[in-house]
Amino acid sequence: MIISFEGGENVLKKIGKILLVMILVLSVYVVGNGASIYFYSYRDETRQADVAIVLGASVAYNRVNAVYRERINHAVDLYNNKDVSKLILTGGKVAGQKYSDSEVAKQYALSKGVKEKDILIEESSKTTLENLIYAKKLMNQNNLKTALVVSDALHMRRAMLMAKDVGIDAYSSPTKTSMYKTTKKRVEFLKNETIEYILYKCYKIVQHFTKIHI
Repeated sequence: MIISFEGGENVLKKIGKILLVMILVLSVYVVGNGASIYFYSYRDETRQADVAIVLGASVAYNRVNAVYRERINHAVDLYNNKDVSKLILTGGKVAGQKYSDSEVAKQYALSKGVKEKDILIEESSKTTLENLIYAKKLMNQNNLKTALVVSDALHMRRAMLMAKDVGIDAYSSPTKTSMYKTTKKRVEFLKNETIEYILYKCYKIVQHFTKIHI
């Protein structure tokens, strides 16, 4: 079939309009998710709970980095204020590292006065989702029912969705301070979190349809 130039031009215009609409819809979706993460960062549900789950960040030279340190400091404050009676510190061991992230974090928490009997660690996780999966197992093993999830404020939207998905009765308790202080760093963090949040929701959709077809 031969398409006239005029007909072909009309087809190209229709394709262009469809692509434009798709780009606009995608842009609105991305911006909407970013806004959701930003506004959620101001939500603080701190209350009495059984345990604080401190989401991991990397360590170097057997020391917690600045980001993880602020998260642990916040959890220690919760512990000292008797909002929680135990801490779960998360993070596995990376190649070439002598100790797991959570073991290094434990030593830091001990130096801040937390009793060893009140610290639980998991040493298997590599991601936020795994942090929460293994934390949930520790909660089950120790008869802990409720948790405050501790992380940077802009991390909380994704973390709380994941906590809900793994079955944790969780409440957000974002750090009061953060190493992401400058506007540039906060925007970069928000951009990365928006991408991670959308990817996780896509992962959930794939998992849902995979279960349906199995």
